[in-house]
Amino acid sequence: MSAAAFFPLARPAPLSEIAQIAGAEMRGGPDGAQASAELAPPPLIIGVATLDWSRPGDLCFYDNPRYRKALLECRATACFLRARHIDLLPKSVVALVVDDPQRAMTLAAAHLFPDALRPGSLFQSSGVSPGAAVHPQARLEPGVVVDPGAVIGPGAEIGAGTIIGPQAVIGPNVRIGRDCSIGAHASLTHSLIGDRVVIHPGARLGQDGFGFAPTRQGYLKTPQVGRVIVQDDVEIGANTTIDRGASRDTIIGEGTKIDNLVQIGHNVVIGRFCAIVAQSGVAGSCEIGDFVALGGQSAVAGHLTIGEGAAVAAKSGVMRDLPAGARVGGAPARPLRRFLRGAALLDRLARKDKPT
Repeated sequence: MSAAAFFPLARPAPLSEIAQIAGAEMRGGPDGAQASAELAPPPLIIGVATLDWSRPGDLCFYDNPRYRKALLECRATACFLRARHIDLLPKSVVALVVDDPQRAMTLAAAHLFPDALRPGSLFQSSGVSPGAAVHPQARLEPGVVVDPGAVIGPGAEIGAGTIIGPQAVIGPNVRIGRDCSIGAHASLTHSLIGDRVVIHPGARLGQDGFGFAPTRQGYLKTPQVGRVIVQDDVEIGANTTIDRGASRDTIIGEGTKIDNLVQIGHNVVIGRFCAIVAQSGVAGSCEIGDFVALGGQSAVAGHLTIGEGAAVAAKSGVMRDLPAGARVGGAPARPLRRFLRGAALLDRLARKDKPT
């Protein structure tokens, strides 16, 4: 359920308003009765919840058969679902029929809880805190919020509406666009950040890449003289690290979403609208196309190219280039169907094995 103490409701929303925002058709129940204008007084939505935690006033959605039992027992005021699932919904719950329930729920939740889309100041303050250290040569546009303990170096530029969290460090000459959020204890050096970028607490951008030349006398450190460039509308999870380039820039493309605890090596170029799930690693000098998805704990070896729209299953190890649209799994990664057939075969062989 939604927690009012942390995420205040913008205002109670009539169900008809929610339906309009999500492009949903309202139906009164499994008999197909029309629900919209005939319901009096109009139901108000005051929260969002999962099916099993729902209660009157809540909005929820159903798009996974794993939760069929929870749908049968749903207590919410309304539920987004596909037309073929209406018969599973209790008659007390208004059906909001859509083609994509998750998308509809996302639109509705953003309307109800707009403040949850971007982290705000932990001190709910405005302006520059007296406890922040801002170099006189830093340039901050009007409306920038800097929380206590943050450090902003000389030559840094920060756009209007951006929030710098407590203990965050913004290095010399770093540029951050407008309406960004930099979380507590994040550090940004040697970086250029676009507009509407969210960087969660503890993330590290722009530190040295892992570059060394092996010799008989040991490892010689290779100077890392590139930058990190983060384009507009990127989100970077907590404790993720993105190394600056060695001899070219590390680039994160527009709209890409990176989960917590991800490592991006130096010189990596990630395309637009990619999704990289937690505990994944991309080694140096890889090039990843647009709309690529990397599952949790996946790994990509260095100097590889992954084509547009490719998808890598969780816990996979990519050891060679992938063409556009590839679907792979396993370590080393191979076509997903072959990987699944191989796993099934090994399982059958294991069950046939007799103990000695």
